[in-house]
Amino acid sequence: MTGFTPDTFAFLADLQANNTRDWFEDNRDRYETHWRAAALDFIAALADPMSKLTPKLKAEPKLNGSLRRINRDTRFSKDKTPYSPSLHMIFWAGDHPNRSAGMHFVLHPDSVGYGAGRWGFDGATLTSYRNRVVKKADGDELIVALDQAATVGCTTDDPALARVPKGFEADGRRAELLRHKGMVARTMGDGADPSVIQGAGAADWAMDVTRALMPLIGWVHELP
Repeated sequence: MTGFTPDTFAFLADLQANNTRDWFEDNRDRYETHWRAAALDFIAALADPMSKLTPKLKAEPKLNGSLRRINRDTRFSKDKTPYSPSLHMIFWAGDHPNRSAGMHFVLHPDSVGYGAGRWGFDGATLTSYRNRVVKKADGDELIVALDQAATVGCTTDDPALARVPKGFEADGRRAELLRHKGMVARTMGDGADPSVIQGAGAADWAMDVTRALMPLIGWVHELP
């Protein structure tokens, strides 16, 4: 496996400082080698170990598979810079990479972020989530999973709701969980040093982090 090198992070840093189409075209060879090819090599190296997890995670070494495109959708954004100065990889358990429980790694110019869970529950899924949180065994299981996620530096965002939704009663940790409308634990702030995802130990590091987050992935994967 070739995978990521310091050149990947140098490209991201330069893109962040020169986020224009002209600069990108002048540096397309760097993109192809150190961004796209490096990521696809890394994803391919994780395909077998990811498939042996429970639930198994899909690793598709292609753009719009496990690798998100570098182009930004600027149609509804005030930020019109054309490219994202990051590299986002997804490994997922369900039918669709963006709507399933899964594991995410995001390379930034000076750090590596990572996290797991499932974004934005719809109506039926949100109801099921809340019912499971207040059920003692299921709620306890989620709390244990989140505590384990914290051991690798992953925590939840602030809840979306200011108070516990109507029809549910809980206090303490469960009350806080009921105020969420999705369940993701991720690194905040700087993330990990870029060195963790470079060299011979990169895949092992990624799998160690993923295994620590598998209880959370399994819990949210069971939601409808």
